[in-house]
Amino acid sequence: MISTGDMKRGATIELDGRVYQVMEFAHIKMGRGSAQMRMKLRDVRRGDIIERSFQAGEKWPRVRVERVAMQYSYAEGDLFYFMNTETYDQVPLTRDQVGEALNFLAENGTCDVLFLGDEPIGIELPSSVVLKVVKSDPGMKGDTATGATKPATMETGLVVNVPLFVNEGDRLRINTGTGEYQERA
Repeated sequence: MISTGDMKRGATIELDGRVYQVMEFAHIKMGRGSAQMRMKLRDVRRGDIIERSFQAGEKWPRVRVERVAMQYSYAEGDLFYFMNTETYDQVPLTRDQVGEALNFLAENGTCDVLFLGDEPIGIELPSSVVLKVVKSDPGMKGDTATGATKPATMETGLVVNVPLFVNEGDRLRINTGTGEYQERA
């Protein structure tokens, strides 16, 4: 069982006979009454997103999800293919199953594909990824004292605010949780 105190992003729970993955959650303490938890949940089979509030201390059955390390191979239409690096099996996932992780997935990038039994239900990214800068305006010399930033477009299309010294062609480490620049790689 998983309770509101043990909740984290990416957790998979069973609610009303369906399997949901937690996308976002927030603890809310009202002036009167008990604390509540507001959660944004995605149905892993249908892709529907719902928002629900629960009382603090409520519990749900935890769903066991298997994580398999895979490599992103290519996209064809609305399907994205991932390859198991040990068995070379390929698994297609839909755009809804991949979700916002597309912003952080370059070809040949690795991630964990989540399986519920034999059915792939989504992916889980590492805490940071290395991406190449494909478009960035040049920084002005001597403009570094203020910690200024500029937008840079990564190879996946993600736009990140980076320091002025970053140039096109640089490889950067990007935090997948926040989408922010961490360091040069």
